[in-house]
Amino acid sequence: MSYASLPEPDASQPPSRHRPPSWFARNRLGMAVGAAVAVVIAAAGVYLGSGDVTPEPSNAANALEYASPSAGQAESPGAAASAPATPAVSATPSASTTPSTAATPKVPTTGWIPVDRAAWKAQADAYQALTVDPVPAGVGNLPEFRADCQYSHRLPDDPIVAPGLPGASHMHSFVGNKAVDADTVAGDLTKFTATSCKPVQDHSAYWVPTLYDNATGKPVETTGFRVYYRSLAKNSTGQMPMPNGLRMIAGDAKKKKPTPRGATGQFYCAFYGPGDLDGIARSTNGNWPICGGDATLHFMMQFPDCWDGKHLDSPNHKDHVAYGSGNGCPSSHPVRIPAITFDIQYPAKGTPAGYYLSSDKEGKSASSMHGDAFVMWDVNTMNKRTKNCVLQRRTCDNYGYQK
Repeated sequence: MSYASLPEPDASQPPSRHRPPSWFARNRLGMAVGAAVAVVIAAAGVYLGSGDVTPEPSNAANALEYASPSAGQAESPGAAASAPATPAVSATPSASTTPSTAATPKVPTTGWIPVDRAAWKAQADAYQALTVDPVPAGVGNLPEFRADCQYSHRLPDDPIVAPGLPGASHMHSFVGNKAVDADTVAGDLTKFTATSCKPVQDHSAYWVPTLYDNATGKPVETTGFRVYYRSLAKNSTGQMPMPNGLRMIAGDAKKKKPTPRGATGQFYCAFYGPGDLDGIARSTNGNWPICGGDATLHFMMQFPDCWDGKHLDSPNHKDHVAYGSGNGCPSSHPVRIPAITFDIQYPAKGTPAGYYLSSDKEGKSASSMHGDAFVMWDVNTMNKRTKNCVLQRRTCDNYGYQK
């Protein structure tokens, strides 16, 4: 059974993410620091629905046009986000005031994060100047390259949705960059580059809610996490590389619907060869397949392939990217980028007791499955892979052309 032919869950609807628990009751720093973190918490819970947009042909020239940031500084992949200003302290405090000696913590940037325009222009210029490498005989014509990853670590953190708030999220299983936690910002991904992915030039972090065995309560971690970067269109006109520091999510952490046989967005059974995607049986609650033969549980998740060319993130972590239609991107998101696809394999065949995700322990369905991508590659590698594989529409693996 070829993964390329498998049906994919509908990840086109903006998710409504979890809110972190109240921070103020646990914190004794000054009101200015509390206000700064309140902004982070508010941004983590924002949901902005996106309306229908008529797609238009992607225009590569728009990749080099930028709107001036409305607030804050553009984030450079090599630099951490700025910390909030330390509040002024009176030289003569009142008798009832105890001066605080605690340092103001670093609060990672969230909300609308503008791209570093100089860095993106330099990457785009280098990409345009590249010539494609000769294609060896026998290379296929699937426009994609990939990173093959293994499980790295598990934390109740989410540096995209709840940055700077350790323990504020449900449990996540991380692959890729091994240093990621709640405080991770873009610059950290280039400073700490140990990874569970191949090629090692991929410094990105990817994560999903942790899967648990409902009978034992024990986590079930992936034994294979393939991240495709590919074209979803019939041509690659206007194809550009992925900008470093881009963050995005797919799926809906708050979706609580059953996932019976045939449902969109369910886990499925897969192995190389014929088989029943929905399993030979179902769990008692009907939400999880039980796989036959050599098949095991899998999940595929599709991310957007169009970018606004201006922002590395948005308040709901969705509005700066969009799904293209046909061969075009909407005019609001004119830059065509490689579409990330998660292909996740679990070492489980299914049981009558079924499973649950950390994002929906009570409902015990698969509908809350979602994924986060915090992109950071060696720029030359990203440019070369995109041009050789996606723009030229040739099949590549972790290291280049796949024969």
